[in-house]
Amino acid sequence: MDDPFDADPATRVRHVFERHATVGLHHGAQLAVYDGDELVLDLATGTVGPDGPATTPDRRYVLFSCTKPYAGVCLHHLVERGHLDYDDPVRDHWPEFADAGTEKAEATVRHVLSHQAGLPYGPFDEAYDQWGDWDAAVAAMEDLEPKFRPGSTAAYHSLTYGFLVGELVRRVSGQPVDAYARDHVFEPLGMSDTSIGLPAGEPDDVATLAGFAPGERCRNAGVGLDGREDEAAALFNREAMHRAVVPAATGVGTARDMARFYACLVNAGELDGARLLAPDTVEAATSLQVEVETDATLNVPRRYALGFERAGTVWDKYGTLAPRTTFGHGGLGSIVGWGDPESGLAMAYVTNGIRDETEHAQRACEMADAVRRAFGG
Repeated sequence: MDDPFDADPATRVRHVFERHATVGLHHGAQLAVYDGDELVLDLATGTVGPDGPATTPDRRYVLFSCTKPYAGVCLHHLVERGHLDYDDPVRDHWPEFADAGTEKAEATVRHVLSHQAGLPYGPFDEAYDQWGDWDAAVAAMEDLEPKFRPGSTAAYHSLTYGFLVGELVRRVSGQPVDAYARDHVFEPLGMSDTSIGLPAGEPDDVATLAGFAPGERCRNAGVGLDGREDEAAALFNREAMHRAVVPAATGVGTARDMARFYACLVNAGELDGARLLAPDTVEAATSLQVEVETDATLNVPRRYALGFERAGTVWDKYGTLAPRTTFGHGGLGSIVGWGDPESGLAMAYVTNGIRDETEHAQRACEMADAVRRAFGG
């Protein structure tokens, strides 16, 4: 058994990581950390679900909204190659998106990437059985009317973000977003265990999720689970959901791959000789676009870049020590990934336990702080 007072930085972080699973914040988890271009931690603990074998660093997990940056980088890749511009109206590339002269027609690529498009939700958000039908998703986005004038404020586009970004990628490149991400993001970076939607022909070996009700005392609860967390777990445990291409929610992958993605961006778009984006594009993608005291969807303060969140509020999941230049994204009460250009650190914490957002933020921030204290000096 390890000495609980061990001063080795990696061991101290591992003690925190393992304690989270021991007390029941989730059944299983992965943690990966890059310091510059070096993978300094690649851990797994617990089980793949409430009942199952031990998890491993290469077990795939549902990534929820941590999928969004992967889809967004596809658009950045296309902008860099001159196929579109951030300030292009969406309608220029997708004419059916909006009628000329309407408020909706004012929405730009920049608005979509920074949650300012005015389309934060719609009936399709609840049409779970249609999420795997791309044509139905596109038609639903075309039918949506703005909730606010594009560019006037920001409100988190929890599902619509992915369909908007994904259809822009398809219209501009001619490739579905899952294929574009595979060819231009995942394969070049060696992210061999990550995809947007589980590819056909591959086994459904995705870790099983569990929902934990707010305030439940981890493993000491004596009643069954209910509420949104449990419902989300049941929905996203379906194989059909794993295979659906929902670029805002159905990425599957590992902490190792996610940390590699953020390490590449922290290192100005290049890692181990693989160039994902030019330094100027990384700067544009991760630069602050808008900050709101109350996000109209999340009811908390938010700072948005282009496809990423930025640290700087007490509601973040990037650690209490995170500088405001930290960029990243969280995923439905269970996942977080981030990069910190000031320290050179990149971290991904992937779990199969969906917690209330406050509980998840406490868990994610404690882990981020432990990583920064161990490796940030």
